[in-house]
Amino acid sequence: MATLILVRHGRSTANTAGVLAGRTPGVHLDERGAAQAAALPARLAALPIAAAVSSPLERCRETLQPLLDARPGLALETDERISECDYGDWSGRKLGELADQPLMEIVQQHPSAAAFPGGESMRAMQTRAVEAVRDWNARIEAAHGEHAVYVMCSHGDIIKSLVADALGMHLDLFQRVQVEPCSVTAVRYTRTRPFLLRLGDTGDFAALAPPAPADGAAEARDGDNGRAVVGGGAGAP
Repeated sequence: MATLILVRHGRSTANTAGVLAGRTPGVHLDERGAAQAAALPARLAALPIAAAVSSPLERCRETLQPLLDARPGLALETDERISECDYGDWSGRKLGELADQPLMEIVQQHPSAAAFPGGESMRAMQTRAVEAVRDWNARIEAAHGEHAVYVMCSHGDIIKSLVADALGMHLDLFQRVQVEPCSVTAVRYTRTRPFLLRLGDTGDFAALAPPAPADGAAEARDGDNGRAVVGGGAGAP
């Protein structure tokens, strides 16, 4: 079956503002995110990409635009099933304000039981994303053969849930996975099992360095205080 190249969107204005954007319209790449997107065509230059699929949200479509510009024959498809988690009433709120909400402990420790007020459950999020990938795998293989490679641009929690599925991990373990902005995760699907080929690859180890304090406080990142950043965070400073 196909090899899926999962790209998380580049850093967004919401990431740098510490806001849980969710499906809020009008969230775009920031300057660094645009630079990350501009570097994507060179990073994927060796791959014969058969198709490009994106979440309908602006930050994902903007991330793939340089790749589309570099490959004029590559058309963009959008799929609502790989859109960001519907965080409901949490959408547009500061992550710092949400940290002490009782639901946050469930999101961190037992995400398969987490459902956002006015939004969707994390279990439903994973189900729709996995169904989308299975569907696209079949479509790509039928059109381009079993060794085809295609790109899908989505969001942090979506990609983490797909990685959990590929590894046979329970959703309750998915907060142990981290994917940086504009990172590449590759999964090769076969008839009997998926193979995780790359996970959150940015080609840059700067994210592993201790963060430099800014105005007395370091930017939140996965692993701080044992917590995952809901929505994926802004990546390395």
